[in-house]
Amino acid sequence: MAVDFKKYHGLGNDYLVIDPSIHDVPMTEPNIRLICDRNFGVGSDGILYGPQFEGDMPSLRIFNPDGSEAEKSGNGLRIFAKYLFEKKYVRSKSFKIKTLGGIVDVHVMDATANLIRINMGKVTFISNEIPVAGPKREVVNEPLDINGAEYTVTCLSIGNPHCVIPMKQVSEETARALGPYVENHKMFPNRINMQIVRVIDRANIDIRIWERGAGYTLASGSSSCAAAAATHRLGLVDNDVTVHMPGGELQIEIAPDGQIRMTGPVEGTFEGRFHPDLLRKISNLK
Repeated sequence: MAVDFKKYHGLGNDYLVIDPSIHDVPMTEPNIRLICDRNFGVGSDGILYGPQFEGDMPSLRIFNPDGSEAEKSGNGLRIFAKYLFEKKYVRSKSFKIKTLGGIVDVHVMDATANLIRINMGKVTFISNEIPVAGPKREVVNEPLDINGAEYTVTCLSIGNPHCVIPMKQVSEETARALGPYVENHKMFPNRINMQIVRVIDRANIDIRIWERGAGYTLASGSSSCAAAAATHRLGLVDNDVTVHMPGGELQIEIAPDGQIRMTGPVEGTFEGRFHPDLLRKISNLK
């Protein structure tokens, strides 16, 4: 059976893989919005478009359901790594993937590629590298007015931007209430991902996530890395951190050289074809 797309999830954060060598759908904003729509399209938290190759290295483009393009996604990278491994685009269990947010190292931990470790690279807290408006500085433990209330935030980039807000309690309701204001805050010229975080102990944190261009999500790999890195920088956790989310857990290791390694599961859910009715809409929306 011919297949136009495959669908996977990482801890409930689901993506479609559209392989341009199999079905080259134009990645326009209207097309992406329609395909990701859970009522009128296929439905997903985003689209992984690839691989395309520069030499032997596969590259990946990551699209949010609002049609915007993301630099990096931890769950998306684990999903894409499993796809590459299953399709035999890669033959080794250790390989690299190129994203807009940089090149990452991948290691497949088991025979079925259901457990994958990604070296997400180093974080930066420097304002102009995130970016955050204002003078050049490290954005660590800094006050921020969010819809009339003051919060203390730490901002960073791990190839994509994050705003981490420590709290005594976290909930979906709080993430949904604050997320739109934080994402579109005037301090963040490229918008930003938000995590609210509760430190359980020095080896465990609990987070809720609002993703730029996607909204509230059950889990996020880059958000887990960001929250672990921020709480580590604040002296609240050690180097090895389990990040708890509604969708499940990820293991984050902060190496002595500052590299952030993320280990977690990924599963396929289904594969399919675009119905001719949907294809006609996609064609008309180009």
